[in-house]
Amino acid sequence: MKFLGNKATVMPLAVVTVMLTFGVPQADAQGLFERLFGGGIRRAPQGDFPPPPKHRPKPKEFAGGGTRINSPSYYTYKADRLVRVDFATLMAAPQPVAPQDAAFVPSLTSDAFREAIAGLGDYELYAEPDIAKALIAYYSANPDFIWVTGTGPNGRAQDAVRVLGEATSYGLTPADYSVEVPAAGASTGGADARLKGFVRFEMALSARVLRYVHDAQSGRVDPNRITGYYDFPAKPLDMEGVLKTLARTQQVRTYLESRHPQNAEYQALRIELESLQASAEDEIVVDPKLLLKPGQTSPELPKLLAKIARNLDDEMGGAYGETLARLATSEVYDPELVPVIKAVQKKAGMKGDGVIGPRTVAALVGTSKADKIQKVQVALEELRWLPSDLGSPRVFINQPAFTASYIENGEEKLKTRAVIGKTTNQTSFFYDQVEQVDFHPYWGVPQSILVNEMLPRLRRDPGYLDRAGYEVVNARGKRIPSSSVNWGAYGAKIPYGVRQLPSEANALGELKILFPNKHAIYMHDTPQKSFFQRDMRALSHGCVRLQDPRGMAAAVLGTSVDYVAEKLKHGHSTEKVTRTIQVYVAYFTAWPDMSGKVEYFSDVYDRDTRLQQALDSTEAVRSPAS
Repeated sequence: MKFLGNKATVMPLAVVTVMLTFGVPQADAQGLFERLFGGGIRRAPQGDFPPPPKHRPKPKEFAGGGTRINSPSYYTYKADRLVRVDFATLMAAPQPVAPQDAAFVPSLTSDAFREAIAGLGDYELYAEPDIAKALIAYYSANPDFIWVTGTGPNGRAQDAVRVLGEATSYGLTPADYSVEVPAAGASTGGADARLKGFVRFEMALSARVLRYVHDAQSGRVDPNRITGYYDFPAKPLDMEGVLKTLARTQQVRTYLESRHPQNAEYQALRIELESLQASAEDEIVVDPKLLLKPGQTSPELPKLLAKIARNLDDEMGGAYGETLARLATSEVYDPELVPVIKAVQKKAGMKGDGVIGPRTVAALVGTSKADKIQKVQVALEELRWLPSDLGSPRVFINQPAFTASYIENGEEKLKTRAVIGKTTNQTSFFYDQVEQVDFHPYWGVPQSILVNEMLPRLRRDPGYLDRAGYEVVNARGKRIPSSSVNWGAYGAKIPYGVRQLPSEANALGELKILFPNKHAIYMHDTPQKSFFQRDMRALSHGCVRLQDPRGMAAAVLGTSVDYVAEKLKHGHSTEKVTRTIQVYVAYFTAWPDMSGKVEYFSDVYDRDTRLQQALDSTEAVRSPAS
């Protein structure tokens, strides 16, 4: 479930009294109740995250009156337009230029550069606004060539052009970084024409190198502009500093390659991409979104049966070979085929329900080459949003895999099944740090659940919360009967706090693991153990439920499961995590295991499609760039 919940903060009564006396806006009043109630702080970002997106969907009206609190939205991604680089300031600088950068040392080509910049007057170079600004700032302070020496492009330029041309190996598009390289030696137009060509090449290559460094470090798109479910801090990039470094080093390739994430997962995905691009496509491709129940018809069924028949072992062949051979061309899901499908599902580690769906197709057929390539390219882009060093120890939750892992010193010491948010209550994609473990926790009911799910019943049955093991408090922090509240008087802003007491029926189960974030998402136990037996486990309100919460609690606390069991014998308590443990609430449909083998998963929230739309938007803006 998706809950409020970190730690209670005691607010002085005088402060409460003043706030109540002078009037507190409803939103602020809710923040007050969250602080007064255990497990109720919805923390704002404190430097770790960018501000929340400006897109704010309007509340929807209930059919029966009142309002509804909406989940975050997906937006139509619009890439920033390129601007024409304005070289007027650079050309207008006094001659000779007095360098503004104290570290600048004129070279033998600096006089040629000053002469050459006159050739930029009618040059149309388009770039991202921050790159255009950085070009003018750098060359105003450092009036000299980086990429040209003597009669042509130098070794730095050659290395840079080669790296940019290899962008495909990183899942990037080489055309985004292409530059026309002038031929070395004399020009048919004379010295002036040669200098004009060189200075234009200089500016174009610097602009594309800066784009490449930005894309390698941070990705081609701003994820926070795709959806409110994405929440990533910006990665500052000193573009002038990049050009200064490149002007002083001969290790251009090493520097540019170092701008990419430097973790084993990124390298494994690159190797997978290279292998896929070199491999042949499987001649049998089954629609990955196939959904077929007994008695239904689909032209995809014979292809699925052919894949199953190809991979039969002796045991399965003996049991089902004749049936598969006889019905190999059938487009009707005949009842005789149901035992076959159930058997191969169970062999693949799935629940043998006989229903052919996307997860069955993925498990039995695999993912097509084209789909795998797209998933890997998307995964490489998403990894650029994360820190280059993922850290150790760390907790890694991969939502499409429905798993949570504890990793330390390169070893996956715990891996457990997880339940994530429903498609209507999606789990966000972000990272944070684990802070504490709560034993026998209270559940502070978030306003979204209170308004969207509890309020309609409370209007009919005001005493429901009293009987169901919940507490209600008013603005003064005083507990009051649920039956005493006129719930019909409120819509999206309810001036009461509600929490569920610790019990076997508590929605959080026996413990929760907190990493305070503005999404109010954390890991926890659940009384609904049967959910972990399902293959598709997008079933919660947004938080991450763990099949082995005690194991995860012991891992993050650096202790044993026996210690956790002992703590649970003594009722409600909280224990701080004393180490720095990064937690990734991630979303990857392609992800390597600890051995480097890449596994593929269904796009449960259809986020890959939306990310691809954002990438396409970026490509459309960049394509006319010169």
